[in-house]
Amino acid sequence: MAAAGPLIEGRTVETGATFEVRSPYDGRTVAVVHRAGPDEIERAIAAAARAFTLTRALPAWKRSAVLEAISDAIAARREDLAVTIALEAGKPIKTARGEVDRAIFTFKVASEEARRIGGEILPLDWLPGLERREGHVRRVALGPIAGITPFNFPLNLVAHKVAPALAAGNPVIIRPASQTPVSAITLGRIAVEAGWPADAYAVVPSTTRDASALVEDERIKLLSFTGSPAVGWDLKRRVGRKRVTLELGGNAAVIVHHDADVAHAAERVAWGGFTYAGQSCISAQRIYVHDTIYQPFLSELLRRTEALTAGDPLNEETDLGPVIDDGAADRIGEWIDEAKAAGAKVIAGGTRDGRLWQPTIIEAAPASVRVNCQEVFAPVLTIQRYADVEEAIAAANGSEYGLQAGIFTHDERVVNAAIDGIEVGGLMVNDVPTFRVDHMPYGGVKLSGFGREGLRYAIEEMTELKLVAYRR
Repeated sequence: MAAAGPLIEGRTVETGATFEVRSPYDGRTVAVVHRAGPDEIERAIAAAARAFTLTRALPAWKRSAVLEAISDAIAARREDLAVTIALEAGKPIKTARGEVDRAIFTFKVASEEARRIGGEILPLDWLPGLERREGHVRRVALGPIAGITPFNFPLNLVAHKVAPALAAGNPVIIRPASQTPVSAITLGRIAVEAGWPADAYAVVPSTTRDASALVEDERIKLLSFTGSPAVGWDLKRRVGRKRVTLELGGNAAVIVHHDADVAHAAERVAWGGFTYAGQSCISAQRIYVHDTIYQPFLSELLRRTEALTAGDPLNEETDLGPVIDDGAADRIGEWIDEAKAAGAKVIAGGTRDGRLWQPTIIEAAPASVRVNCQEVFAPVLTIQRYADVEEAIAAANGSEYGLQAGIFTHDERVVNAAIDGIEVGGLMVNDVPTFRVDHMPYGGVKLSGFGREGLRYAIEEMTELKLVAYRR
């Protein structure tokens, strides 16, 4: 059993206020973690404010070298980190290895982007009398960054706060989810060992109340939050003058048009809906299938769904582990029961063993039930027919969320109609909304968030434009 605590000024702090991190699968104790209180969080903020004088002056080559060293260190500890993720998050080990690989890539790209933070030369001689004037527009580091991260990607979603912050020359403070703090603490140690200034990186597992300083303190210049819409939009109201980026979940729709490759679409939908038990903001959730291919598609999807194995995350054969806690497992059951009471039919799964839910497919669920209109965050798909693609696009767009969507078709007119009609941050053509490569812009519209992640795009959020106007 591991012991861990807040990482502040390069040292592990023992506060005496501890909590246990337990495996969602079997309840075993994974770690005993010391919780940061107001004093520790104040120390972290003060250290970050001091360290900004140093980090803002670090040359690009140095920032790049540190980020590459972090990437290499993660790669060297790949299996240990994957096991940690599997234990604390309940993520199947083969999926956990994929998350570690993504974190390796995230820091590798950040090391490259650190060398590419540029600006532009802007002619200012557009009016008489302004001869010999020229502007240089630069990007400069913003200041201490606070990141609040969720349980579902305890390493790579932390990386998406940390890597662009370091690339831009900013100190960073991470408040990880209480269910999964061990990966974040380990990453913090890796970063300091790789050469990032100790005062400029802190990890503070804490209560929501004590973390309020990260939201409200004016020394923090940007808050990056990934979590629920209710919390995220409230944080935006409270941040004052600091910048904020919010990634707040989704209710992802997939359209499978009549000209789609049925087998390919079914394989991708099964993966996109059930990987990590559907506990992803871009998990496929609402599937709209054209009448003419509905039965062949459904047969393929059912065949692939029935082949999936739910069980122990440390078993190499496991495809789906548990959901994160009993509350989540109970809520899923309530939402499925609501759909059935409204006339929907469960055609696969729909059963649980503790926190393990079998992959579930629900047919003909009304648009108003929660498995359709809210973020289910579970291994649950709803599937419906459509006759006209405009009808399907309208249905896909009929959600308060707008993170990502997917469409399977080879008809360019249908693709363009989806681009114009579906209000999302990202549209995946011939793939599911669950697709993400870590350097692409990532974020949503409507209830799904504000701002963008993805290395270069996050760096833009974490830097300030400064104009220098010259008279030559």
